[in-house]
Amino acid sequence: MLLRHLFIAAGLASAALVQGCAIQPWVKPYEREKLSDPIMQFSRAALADKHREHIHTVREGARGATGVQGGGCGCN
Repeated sequence: MLLRHLFIAAGLASAALVQGCAIQPWVKPYEREKLSDPIMQFSRAALADKHREHIHTVREGARGATGVQGGGCGCN
């Protein structure tokens, strides 16, 4: 009896996980223009942020994990 309940619970859990893959993208292509507006940025000082990121890269001796897309090989 307990084993049957475990199978049912596992089946429901896996169905819930698979259902999460069926979600459509939340941002439509025509809405991306609004999101790329400078007012939607986290920081208003983009130049200062780039400078800080450059200093951090130089000091740490590493690149990546900054949210920019790349090829995955470490090159720009």
